[in-house]
Amino acid sequence: MIHLNKIRGARASDLEQVVEIDARITGLRKPAYWAGILRRYGGRDPSRFFLVSVQEQVQGYVVGEVRDWEFGSPPCGWVFGIGVRTETRLRGTGTRLLEEICAAFRRRQVEKVRTLLARDNALVLAFFRSQGMMAAPFIALERDL
Repeated sequence: MIHLNKIRGARASDLEQVVEIDARITGLRKPAYWAGILRRYGGRDPSRFFLVSVQEQVQGYVVGEVRDWEFGSPPCGWVFGIGVRTETRLRGTGTRLLEEICAAFRRRQVEKVRTLLARDNALVLAFFRSQGMMAAPFIALERDL
């Protein structure tokens, strides 16, 4: 079993590895997107963009924020990015990352965490369900523009 270093806030020097992990999961390289995520959620408040590494190799990341009163919902934490290297899955990395961001949300007096995912993403759905998450009282709607 890999011993994971302490979870820490993401840094600019981590971005290429985060892009790589995300690209392996989604099939798309999005360096500009991840640079924007670091600008918005990293920096002075790293409590919204965490990662875990082994000897400076990023093993996984999580990104989220507290949003309040959208859609009539009291403040809650939103996880909108989580990814773990394929070869290190099933070793508790995703669980540790989710626990860390949830702890950051609790420090902000938040009592709920939410996320959205594609209906056909069985792997991510199974992960979040294994973490005790279940259907929320909202329905996502969309239309083509």
